[in-house]
Amino acid sequence: MIALPRTPEFRLDNQRALVTGGSRGIGFAAAIALARAGAQVWIIARQAQQLEEAVKSAAAEGLQLNSLALDITDTAQAGAALADLPGFDILVNSAGLARHQPFLEVSEENFDAVMALNLRATFFISQLVARSMKMRQIPGSIIHISSQMGHVGGPQRSVYCASKFALEGLTKTMALELGDSGIRVNTLCPTFIETELSRANLANPAFSRYVLDNIKLKRLGTLEDVMGPVVFLASPASALITGTALMVDGGWTAT
Repeated sequence: MIALPRTPEFRLDNQRALVTGGSRGIGFAAAIALARAGAQVWIIARQAQQLEEAVKSAAAEGLQLNSLALDITDTAQAGAALADLPGFDILVNSAGLARHQPFLEVSEENFDAVMALNLRATFFISQLVARSMKMRQIPGSIIHISSQMGHVGGPQRSVYCASKFALEGLTKTMALELGDSGIRVNTLCPTFIETELSRANLANPAFSRYVLDNIKLKRLGTLEDVMGPVVFLASPASALITGTALMVDGGWTAT
């Protein structure tokens, strides 16, 4: 008889997950996906009211989310808050910011704001969680929500692209340094996803046409499109995957 290989688990029972930017959009979808897969999930966001709404919405479907109102750009505050929480097996960095302007018009204020959240805050909260994982000898998974714009350029997106390209480089270095501890680090790179934040831009017919012309599957992404990939990267099903980018872009970067 041939011994059959065992299909890896996609379940996350007894795992603890932390999701930044978890009160809405992709972060909230990631939190719900992880909770449905069995993880105990904590969500972080700046606005306490949005967190409360997210927790109530999850509870209405029988899911428990734990919340923490926190500005992760304040690294001292973030460090103190995380010290009071249990250690995590999974970190999803979804907090992000986009301020789109032509390159020649980008202000220092907008540059600094985008880099402070998309890169600096992600860097240091990952450092905090990874230190805890290593100290507890936890073979964890860190997932950065990056973007297809971390792999291609886009008009009026010089700062956003710069932050996401930097995040891709950070991911590879983290994977190299943390691999010996069994900590995996990857990016998930969506195309344009229909969310409340993206609707205004997508309502512009010219911009919507530009987007759909570049997505080979000829449709916008949905929150559901990122939920499965998040669970996959968090779970034992991706046990040998680290230092790489999972494209969820409908083929945008295929050419």
